[in-house]
Amino acid sequence: MVFNDKLKAFAKHWGSRPRACAPYRARTKGKTENGVGYVKRNAIAGRSFPTWEAFEAHLEAWTREVADVRVHGTTGEAPIVRFKRDEAKALRSIAGIPPFHVARELIRRVQADCAVEIDGNAYSVPWRLIGERVRATIMDGSVCIYHGSQQVAVHPVCTGRRQRSVDPAHFDGLAGLRPSYARPNNLASSASQLPSALLRSLGDYEALLGGGF
Repeated sequence: MVFNDKLKAFAKHWGSRPRACAPYRARTKGKTENGVGYVKRNAIAGRSFPTWEAFEAHLEAWTREVADVRVHGTTGEAPIVRFKRDEAKALRSIAGIPPFHVARELIRRVQADCAVEIDGNAYSVPWRLIGERVRATIMDGSVCIYHGSQQVAVHPVCTGRRQRSVDPAHFDGLAGLRPSYARPNNLASSASQLPSALLRSLGDYEALLGGGF
């Protein structure tokens, strides 16, 4: 069984370990799904609520007054009794543990200026990845960019818009590199600052095609 990376990160953050239910096995998977149906039928069906807050208040009261005190068909005990006796003492306090932050993940194609665009700003990547698709993860004030499983760039998140975050090392080995190209600049002027190695004149294309356009 392969778990999603975000699920594993979430479980690790809270000190737990996910366990998968076997498919088509009523003693595990079936019981999990059956609980969802019980809530839908007993707590929600046939009712309407004016606000989300009213809905949450209803569920809280229903859990306390109905679900927790009924005799469970499998255990033969009220869930609240079993919880206090067997489970409550195993719980750990979350006091002092920061909340789990979910990262944004985006897929981008590397443009001819050796950068990817995210939220109106540009972040450089190694020039050899021009035209390739990369994955950008935004979390905790950083933009991490991956090509496949390899991390190829890390930048601080730009504030505002039309900013460039550039790592000069991403342009190493690029012939015809103009010094100003590897410095932060306005996105509107980036096209005029492309390395000459990435630009072609119309004459080059005409010669390739063997005639005029």
